[in-house]
Amino acid sequence: MSKVVLPSLCELVAPSVAITALLLLPLGPILIPRFYLIFLLFYFTFFLYTQINHVFKFYLTAKHMIYNIRRWNRHEKVNTPDAFSTSSGTNSPQPTRERYVSTLNEENLDDVEASLKFYEDSRYVHTFIVPNYCEPEALLRDTIKRLANHRNARTSYVIILAMEGSEIGHEEKGANLLNYFKNSFLHFLITVHPPDLPGESRGKGANVSYAARNGCNELLLRGVERRHIILTVTDSDSAIPELYVKEVDRALALADDPYMLLLAPPIFFSRNSFEVPAAVRVTDITWSAMVMSNLSNSRGLAFPCSTYSLSMVLAERVGYWDTDADSVGEDLHMWLKCFFKTDGAARSAPIYVPINLTNVQADGYMSNMYARYVQATRHYNGVADVAYTLKSSFGGTRSSSLMSLLPTAGTGKNAMYISPYYWLDKLIVCVHVLEAHMIPATSGWLMFAAVPVMQLIMFPPFSFLALVEPATNPILISDFYSTLWNIVKIITVLLPFPLFATLGIYEYLHRIVDRELFRKAPTECRTWRNVVDYASLPISAWMFMTLPSTLACLKRLVKTDHEYIVAKKVFNEEQM
Repeated sequence: MSKVVLPSLCELVAPSVAITALLLLPLGPILIPRFYLIFLLFYFTFFLYTQINHVFKFYLTAKHMIYNIRRWNRHEKVNTPDAFSTSSGTNSPQPTRERYVSTLNEENLDDVEASLKFYEDSRYVHTFIVPNYCEPEALLRDTIKRLANHRNARTSYVIILAMEGSEIGHEEKGANLLNYFKNSFLHFLITVHPPDLPGESRGKGANVSYAARNGCNELLLRGVERRHIILTVTDSDSAIPELYVKEVDRALALADDPYMLLLAPPIFFSRNSFEVPAAVRVTDITWSAMVMSNLSNSRGLAFPCSTYSLSMVLAERVGYWDTDADSVGEDLHMWLKCFFKTDGAARSAPIYVPINLTNVQADGYMSNMYARYVQATRHYNGVADVAYTLKSSFGGTRSSSLMSLLPTAGTGKNAMYISPYYWLDKLIVCVHVLEAHMIPATSGWLMFAAVPVMQLIMFPPFSFLALVEPATNPILISDFYSTLWNIVKIITVLLPFPLFATLGIYEYLHRIVDRELFRKAPTECRTWRNVVDYASLPISAWMFMTLPSTLACLKRLVKTDHEYIVAKKVFNEEQM
């Protein structure tokens, strides 16, 4: 029987917001029509502003991604002789590689030369933590094989295969993968997370924390220097390009303090996108677009999703990953923990290289839709981070883990610099976390239903449906509220346009990434005919965003242990 724990005041924020949104739909026009109109004006205006802001940020992220991909391709053309062939004609004896270099203008040559120092062998040991539970062995083998194909895999890559002790057959699966990749990496480690550890909630966070602690200790025993270990947490279906690792090295080399960075890439869904229903495709497209827009943050307050990197030094300093039920959103929660435990010193560095993920896939249309819904409910359980963020921001306590690092004089080599704008950054983080979790739980109801429901209540088609007397209808008796009502209706018409702009940018970006980074044939890429997928947006928005996020908020009223469920994936090695 699950232990029931009553929520604290901060934990009431999420369910209160969801309940208020639901109650306002029918009761707002009846009980508080004037206040409700003003509320809708401010809510829709704020939502429209944030969406326009996200469009510009998404555009910047897309621009950086395209630039990085094309710079990498230029570097590869110049520095990979095997990629070129010597012309056989008598009039063209010059090698294609040399011919390519001769066509580069001075600016491009400078760019290629500048990239060489960052694309050389890494000084870090890149340690990839691959947590998994009941994942197909073929999927894990394919994911790890992509890392094994990187040129520095044998000299600077470590794999930590994080198994779950409760999975039947995990020993055989781990042994098979170890034998398959025994000569492919610097080290290949296997950790087995014991089931039902006291105080733990089973999930990715608990598995990652166990794997990181034990795996790092093993690396230290094998003589790897602590400050050289860079941990990359990934999913079992994440295809990580070699360019990602190179860009991580670049970001660390350019950072003032590389040990205070969390490196966050965009996520991309292109491995099996044509094998799933359009509603699932569209959901993951919008999900990845939201992650990409979040990365272009000038203050280093971008949240990672699915795959991210940080130093062992930082992980060790904050006590590794939390493992309780409130840390179920392991990626965002770890970022928040690092930020708060270091008094704002830990920041994000965007890595503009997409990590290619697999869409949730099950046999049959309805089974696939249900599997995506299950995944959405698991994702939105991360609403627990709303309470964690509020407590950490306004709890009034300093990070105890840092007190010993701060000299009384505030100076010295080992002093931790605390920004005088830390209070502002905490406020911004709170707004971003509330936006990430409260907008999905409210926008679906208010955007789709607020205006139609209010129209029906205030102006019913039949007199017997009237719930508000014309004499008390503020829209009829007040020019101010009549104008306000018209403005609200106009804004609701404008609300989808930023999304349309985002999707237009995404379609262009998707083709470039598929063809220039993943080297897919044109027949394997999305075409403009795929825009018909977006007809399923209302279904995907309600089924995979509004409903699961609302339920996740309401479940915060009674905290119970979450069942450890993984998203189902049908994987065929032949199609990848």
